Formats: sequence, C-alpha cells, structure tokens
Amino acid sequence: MIESLVSQIESRFAELSRAMTDPEVIGDRNRFAEVGREYSKLEPAAKLAEEWRRTTDDVAGAQELLAEDGDDPELRELLQRSRERLAELEEEIRIAMVERDPNDDKDVIVEIQGGAGGDEAGLWAGDLFRMLSRYAERRGFRVEPLDVGDGKYTFEVKGDGAYSVFKYEGGTHRVQRVPATESQGRIHTSTATVAVLPEAEDVDVQVDPTDLQIDVYRSSGPGGQSVNTTDSAVRITHKPSGIVVAMQDEKSQLQNREKAMRVLRARLYERAVAEQQAAAAADRRAQVGTGDRAEKIRTYNYGERRVTDHRIKLTAHNLDEVLQGDLDQFTAALTDEEKRRRLEVQEAG
Repeated sequence: MIESLVSQIESRFAELSRAMTDPEVIGDRNRFAEVGREYSKLEPAAKLAEEWRRTTDDVAGAQELLAEDGDDPELRELLQRSRERLAELEEEIRIAMVERDPNDDKDVIVEIQGGAGGDEAGLWAGDLFRMLSRYAERRGFRVEPLDVGDGKYTFEVKGDGAYSVFKYEGGTHRVQRVPATESQGRIHTSTATVAVLPEAEDVDVQVDPTDLQIDVYRSSGPGGQSVNTTDSAVRITHKPSGIVVAMQDEKSQLQNREKAMRVLRARLYERAVAEQQAAAAADRRAQVGTGDRAEKIRTYNYGERRVTDHRIKLTAHNLDEVLQGDLDQFTAALTDEEKRRRLEVQEAG
C-alpha cells in the first residue's frame, strides 16, 4: 500500500514541478497560483517519499551485504535503524496525505467574549484579544478589528492559512489568577469564550436580502467627532436563523453595514458546516475538539505560570511567552492530533 502511495506522490509532484516551469502556466496568473499552492502543500510529502526511497534502498543494501559477508554488528545495527526509520516514514507519509480541512486556507473572524467571572472575565477577554492578535502578527497575518470594547472583541485575521492556525483557539479559555481588584489576595477562576469562524464569501453562503431586518441607530460608545451624533450604527437581524449582528465602530453607516454582513455570513457559514458535521459522525470524530463555546479547552494558571491544553493533555510552563502570542507549540501538537484522527477516519472509511 505504501509503495503505491509513494508512487502517486512522486508522479503528482513531478507533474507540478514541470507545470511550475511551463510558460503557458506561468502566463496564466490564476493557474500559476493554483499550481503553486498545490506544489507547496505536496512538497512535505514529496520530501518524505524521497527519504522513504533512500531508506528502502539502505535496507535492501544492508540485507544484501549481510547475506554475502555474514554477521556484521555495525551492519546489523544500520539495518535495524533503517527498518525503524522506514516504519516511521510510512506513518508520516500517510499523515501528510490526510485530506485537509476545506476551510484551512480561509481568512477568519474571531469573536471573544467574557464569560463567568464578572468584570474579571471582561479583562480576561481583553488579554485573550491581545494574545491572539500578537500570535497573528507573529505568523505574518493581518489583524483588522471589527468591533472592540465592553468585554467583547470581534476581529478579522487575514492571510493564507489563517483558519488552519486559529481554528484550534475556538472554545472556552479559563484563567486562574488574583484579580487586580481582589484585596484579600484570593485566586479567582474566570472564563472567556472564543469563536473562530472561517470567513464566508458570497459563493459559500447565499443571503436573501428579504430575510434581513436592518436597523440603524446612534452609536452609544466613545468615539471621535460625529460618531455619536449620527445614525451610523447598524444592527442586522437574519430572520430565519435569529442571528443578530451589530456594528458601531465606524463613522460611516455603510462601513458598519459591510462589517456586519461579513460577520453574519461567517456565522451562517459556521452554522451550515456544524449541521453537516452533526449529520456525519465520522466527520465529527475527525475534529480536535468541537469548537463549542461551552467546551473548556485551555487553562492559564498565573500562580504556577502554567498553560494546559486539555484536549491533548499538553502543559507548558511559559505563561508569559504564551500571553505574548507564543502559541506555536500548541498549534503544532493540535495539528498533529487532528491529522492522526483524520487518518483513522479516512482509513476506517
């Protein structure tokens, strides 16, 4: 089975390599970009396939020499190491070829809101907003705030593969610390919920204008001149689903409406995807966590400077760095776990 898979990878990668230098492909911007994306996605698997070929040759060569020259301790040790690496490579190649989440390349809309814990929960939501914004910047993504304030933060993360990185942040984030307002020095436990929505284009979800109720009103929050003196705030209600989105950060009613529609489309798309996953149990099992807002995914303990991700039982003792956006270790571990689960489902199917 692995021989067939390696051959498929080699054949397809060779086709893509030729296409990358084909003048006709180069001259077609969209086609060239499409080929480039597929080339980049397949390249890790192609490198593993190349190593598998070399290691297979090493095993065959060592076996041949042992058969000719008799027992050689160093050669037998080389054969053992090569066989062990071959087994590892087979697993790595299968994981590398697991079908990706179709949303992985999308931009995302992130919504953070204080949960249990009163005012402290609102402060914790602000800390998470800063942490995730810094993480986005570290990964080379662009952050665009959509609606920020009063313990609720909605922002967009733009960049190729943003969803593949941020989808693991969806859920309930719990903090254990002594609030600044606590006079007795007691540790409080507070939470904030994070929703990560793949941004939907018009082709992903169709919104019938007759299903929308659009209200405009005067902004109530702080702002510059004219923000609070004109009816610039917009509230959109999607009547069939009951979803309500309000925006008031911009001075322009048109800008607030455009932002609200982006969030509405993302929420409707998320709902449609959730319904599909609920109808397919195998698809649901392939996920690392459900992204449900009621699901506790991670705990940040200030006293022990500890961060624990409960989905993969991973604990790190670098709280300060994590709060500055150093989340790569968690993303990498969660990505590996998702691929393993998807592989199990794929092979079972």
